[in-house]
Amino acid sequence: MYEERIKRRDLLQKITSAEQAATLFKDQMVVASSGFTKAGDSKAVLKALASTAPAKPLRITLLTGASLGHDTDGALAEAGILHKRMPFQVDPALRKKINSGEVLFIDQHLGESASFVEEKIIPRVDIAVIEALLIEEEGSIVPTTSVGNSAAFAAAADKIIVEINLSVPLSIYGVHDIFSAGIWPDKQIIPITHAGARVGRQSILVDPEKIVAVVLTTTTDSPASINERDEKTTAIAGHLLEFFSHEIRKGRLPQSLRPLQSGIGKVANAVMEGFMDGNFHHLTMYSEVIQDSAFNLIDAGKLEVASASSITVSQACYNRVFSNFEKYKPHVILRPQDISNAAEVIRRLGVISINTAIECDIYGNVNSTHIGGTSMMNGIGGSNDFARNAYLSIFVTQSSSKAGGISHIVPMASHIDNTEHDVDIIVTENGLADLRGLAPRERARLIISKCAHASYKDELNNYFTNACSRGGHTPHLLQEALSWHGRFNENGTMLKTVRV
Repeated sequence: MYEERIKRRDLLQKITSAEQAATLFKDQMVVASSGFTKAGDSKAVLKALASTAPAKPLRITLLTGASLGHDTDGALAEAGILHKRMPFQVDPALRKKINSGEVLFIDQHLGESASFVEEKIIPRVDIAVIEALLIEEEGSIVPTTSVGNSAAFAAAADKIIVEINLSVPLSIYGVHDIFSAGIWPDKQIIPITHAGARVGRQSILVDPEKIVAVVLTTTTDSPASINERDEKTTAIAGHLLEFFSHEIRKGRLPQSLRPLQSGIGKVANAVMEGFMDGNFHHLTMYSEVIQDSAFNLIDAGKLEVASASSITVSQACYNRVFSNFEKYKPHVILRPQDISNAAEVIRRLGVISINTAIECDIYGNVNSTHIGGTSMMNGIGGSNDFARNAYLSIFVTQSSSKAGGISHIVPMASHIDNTEHDVDIIVTENGLADLRGLAPRERARLIISKCAHASYKDELNNYFTNACSRGGHTPHLLQEALSWHGRFNENGTMLKTVRV
């Protein structure tokens, strides 16, 4: 069965176990792995490496496309193997190590991470571990459910370990579009003029002499946790659908809107599900991740093409899609993440970007990464790749959480990832604030009025009024600006008085 997936016959001699492949890693190596939002990642070799730690202590720098699945990041962190990690993660155990300072983390725009490798800004990659559907006769690698940074890693690495995943159906062959714009001074234009454009090849070119091991696996991707729409996410989706309908009536958007981008997570996925209810047709997507909602929209005949860097779906959706992938293949394209997240393409296509915020301040600055301004959650991911360059940059969040103890609209964001200059729309379950063409004082009034939770509106208005009395283009009271976060740390609530 596996022979048909290793078409370059001399590589059959390099088939080995994950445990044996793990012996190739040495202390202080820079290791790169395929994988983007838990899809198409190393499922055997890195896990085997983690298990060798007690007998063979070592520390590595680990680069990926985005997050890994199957608790691999956590296993490596708990084993003490990770010295430095970039550019994104979602693992609770690794997060704890990052926030304690035991693991160094480089939180980086996903669209720029490949360039750090290509431009030799970081040390040369010693070993790349790439999950593959198959290896072609000339030695090129066909990826599985993600592309991520695999092409850049394969080109840069001294050695390559290929994990052939026999559980991924051969029917996905042809879904990938591998293109490289090159590096300065010979960097090319990326000739993508619509979401469905194919401009590259179906496999990743590699020097087959660099492939030192081939490992066979049968483990599927970690399933995404996709929660059903609740009252808040349904309300957020409703506000957005109403806004899009308004833009169509004004002649600023067509019935098909513009290409959509949606970040990962339950809120973003629920917002995309909301398009099922609206009078929108012939939709397209130019994003970084394809989630359940995209396949549901394809099934409903609403979404014509979904271009991204990975497919990250629930188990039920995975079973449905990959048992009949020929049905979906005409609608799906997977690209390297420096192409899916390329500023040039996002701006050319006029993407509508929808991402999730941890908190927003009254002027429209967005914190996407840090809890309380200090503790890393996951990372900025691709949100700013899109927000900075989108036709419409939209951030969604609930107005409050923790039984009302946390307001997600605050006087000043405790950490800023996406500045007010890159944020067009803020939406909570209470309403939508269209910030385009507004000065800071106008933005503040609108955000408080439309988006803040009722329990916090009076205090936000008081803060803004008092700040305006002191003057300034963007009025703030620096001695009070972060007091809400301090209050939460001390009392477990941002409210001034704790309700009995």
